[in-house]
Amino acid sequence: MNKFLTLLTTAFALILPPAFAKQPNILFIITDDQGYGDISAHGNPILKTPNLDRLRSESVRFEDFHVSPTCAPTRSALFTGRHEFKNGVTHTVCERERLSLNSITLAQTLRDAGYATGIFGKWHLGDESEYLPSARGFTEMFIHGAGGIGQSYPGSCGDAPGNKYFNPAIFHNGKFVKTEGYCTDIFFRQASGWIRSQQQAGKPFFAYISTNAPHSPYTAKPGDAALYEGKVDQKPLAHFFGMIHNIDENIGKLLTELKDWGIEQDTIVIFMNDNGSAAGSPVFNAGMRGHKGSPWLGGTRASSFWRWPGTWKPGETKALAAHIDIFPTLAQVTGLTLPEAAKKQIEGRSLVPLLENPGAKWPDRHLVTHQGRWPKNADPNESKFTMTAVRNTRWALVSENGGIEPAWQLFDLSEDYGQKNDVSAAHPGVVKELSAAFDKWWDECLPLMVNEKVVGPKLNPFAVRYWEQFGGSPTQADYDRMDPTKPGKSSPRGKKKAQ
Repeated sequence: MNKFLTLLTTAFALILPPAFAKQPNILFIITDDQGYGDISAHGNPILKTPNLDRLRSESVRFEDFHVSPTCAPTRSALFTGRHEFKNGVTHTVCERERLSLNSITLAQTLRDAGYATGIFGKWHLGDESEYLPSARGFTEMFIHGAGGIGQSYPGSCGDAPGNKYFNPAIFHNGKFVKTEGYCTDIFFRQASGWIRSQQQAGKPFFAYISTNAPHSPYTAKPGDAALYEGKVDQKPLAHFFGMIHNIDENIGKLLTELKDWGIEQDTIVIFMNDNGSAAGSPVFNAGMRGHKGSPWLGGTRASSFWRWPGTWKPGETKALAAHIDIFPTLAQVTGLTLPEAAKKQIEGRSLVPLLENPGAKWPDRHLVTHQGRWPKNADPNESKFTMTAVRNTRWALVSENGGIEPAWQLFDLSEDYGQKNDVSAAHPGVVKELSAAFDKWWDECLPLMVNEKVVGPKLNPFAVRYWEQFGGSPTQADYDRMDPTKPGKSSPRGKKKAQ
């Protein structure tokens, strides 16, 4: 659920004339902790994902698409078009998951262009009122708190007390609703109804479905988990695959609905995952090293499917692309007029040339990955070279165990995608080039890490809102568990009364 990555080259095709005459609808689906290898069409020998396989076959597919190693960072980058550190997002908790209030979001610009904008599921870019999706461009908000259902951490990051994957309390446009069913089903069902209402009203929509699944705790519907029990050697992994099976079924149902409603050819469908696999990499990882949280390719390579029937011909591109490219791409596709601040903010590239022709020329670039997650109130420079990497199309320079000083290893991805052989001694010029790009990027990021010294509230806002709505109050134990000065405490009990 967390990760980090950036573009250093000058913005490429940043704000181009609108590429299409009509503003399309946008259905954006992002899953949590499902890696590139957790799709059957990518070679997974156990997991079956027929609907994702179909979507993939009908899409322009980016085979070298990268995100951040963990979740809040990726979400920050895709909504702003720039690396998460430049949005103040250097962690997934400790107030360092909050998207800087100076950042302009994709949702804001789409809303201002006349789109209905709805979020369903996970936000994880700030739970305090001014950071909520409703304050960052979404006209419809149906979310859980924190980075996962039921999570709670010291400070501002937390969900409603006592929430679980079944029957969770969901924050809907400022009020909690008690839902019935499994979380993924609930998010897709709510999104489906909202999409249908916008379609009937004749308004273009941006529907952002952000599933909590298959993030831990691995809890699938019993029937979904049963599909993989006996096929894998651990019960949690059977639930992990079962959660993905449920996502796959919901995607298939929604794609059918788009066709039945007559809007399939008017709707761009985008699917991606937010970081490397959390649980599935031991089963299948497409030959990559690493997993969620790491700077290796297994921590950052993601699925990226873009389908627009009748407009984009399905195909595959190997161009080096990233989450920071989503904002400028959708800006061009929808013909957005961006404010100057947004133009200066975006460092990604429009992918439209590749969507129209997967074999189009694509200038090389530098992308930076950094895990972040240094201790609270620590000097970031002490972790400058910890769990980080900088790469271009051919080369990846990785420092896994450095600190103030680097411990660089160099890998030639053209012949060693598994990152097994360090060739830094044979290519000192490449090391020098990539390390200089990294140093430049780091110096740009430091003044924009605005959340490093922030002190969070005594109780997380979702818990407070929940108690205000349903009654009850926190105990001293609740305060102790969520004391920002005592990181690592467990979730609060959350006393409540029936209403």
